[in-house]
Amino acid sequence: ERKRVASKAGIKLVYAALLLYYVLKSPGTPNKDRMKILGALGYLILPTDLIPDMIPMAGYADDLAALTWAIYSVAKNITPEIKIQAQDKLGDWFKDYDPKDLEGLF
Repeated sequence: ERKRVASKAGIKLVYAALLLYYVLKSPGTPNKDRMKILGALGYLILPTDLIPDMIPMAGYADDLAALTWAIYSVAKNITPEIKIQAQDKLGDWFKDYDPKDLEGLF
């Protein structure tokens, strides 16, 4: 059960990062929004966090918070096409993910 919950949380984190990545690549995204995205994605890959990633479950809470903040900050740029791109890539990487796990997100 813990592993399944952790997997779902990980998929949501990756989906959030993919949404931001595709918004970043979109030519219509304003530079101000690009900077927010770069900050959030940079924080995700930064080796030092407020909450170390090695702590089970809680370790990615700060990363998800940064990504969520960025998504809501640039939400006007998240088109249905960008959502499809992110979901398609998620399907490539996680063959057994259930799209229902993403319902209600962003």
